[in-house]
Amino acid sequence: MKIAIFGGGGFIGSAIVDRLLKDGNMLRVFERPRIEPFRTFAADEGVEWVTGDLMSMHDVSQVVDGVDVVLHLVSTTLPKSSNDDPIYDVQSNLVATLQMLNAMRAKGVPKIVFISSGGTVYGKPNYLPIDEAHPTEPQVSYGITKLAIEKYLLLYQYQYGLKVNILRVTNPYGERQRVETAQGAVGVFLSRALQGQSLDIWGDGSVTRDYIYVSDVAEAFARAVAYEGPKSVFNVSSGIGTSLNTLIENLETVLGRPIERRYLEKRPFDVPVSVLDNSLARQELGWQPTVGLLDGIRRTARWMEKALAK
Repeated sequence: MKIAIFGGGGFIGSAIVDRLLKDGNMLRVFERPRIEPFRTFAADEGVEWVTGDLMSMHDVSQVVDGVDVVLHLVSTTLPKSSNDDPIYDVQSNLVATLQMLNAMRAKGVPKIVFISSGGTVYGKPNYLPIDEAHPTEPQVSYGITKLAIEKYLLLYQYQYGLKVNILRVTNPYGERQRVETAQGAVGVFLSRALQGQSLDIWGDGSVTRDYIYVSDVAEAFARAVAYEGPKSVFNVSSGIGTSLNTLIENLETVLGRPIERRYLEKRPFDVPVSVLDNSLARQELGWQPTVGLLDGIRRTARWMEKALAK
């Protein structure tokens, strides 16, 4: 299968690239200019690395030409900063995605798999765990834009027959996570702890999230690429809630020493608890998470220690 991957050089995208290559797929990876491949690919791995502008219809049309599936992993904003400039969020993400969909229609590409945000599209939960039928009331522009993209994808599925799979991923962590963007508690906390710095906790540490290891996310995408069933939207999660205090205790276990922490006033936009039900993905995709939190932290710590030593 020939697959175009928008954002295939990033934290999650690189894990998906590695996973899809194991199935013998031919990959065309699209990244921003000056983004170098995350590793050296063997001659028989079948990776074409191209760069360009996501807002350029010409660039996007060339990338999707002749492929069987598109994976859309690009986001130009972060949840915590997206409210600062919602117009940019919409222009660079929603409008760019609509152009991508039109390019796919023009080139006859039959399927797209999109990464949505299980952590933001639902908002404050009405019940736990959150399933795909839960109301969507995002409280940040990032989640609103992700949800709008979802709706347009489903519109194109209904109107033009495009096969759409949307994966609402919770809180991914693991190797190649960009800690400098301060996104993801596991990566940020682990980086600071390894450098002997204290951790800032917003609130009393009871904020609870659903953390999932990046290789499990990549496996879900590999299953979605091959999926031909009737469902469109899937939660990709561990299904287990972990508070910030418990997360830090796990970090202390892995590092073998206490970590200094500083508690600050809670932030109004932090949802107290978010845990997603992954039973639909288990049933339809034949997928399940396999890496527990403690093991995932160990793997991430080993990678990060090497990265920080460079």
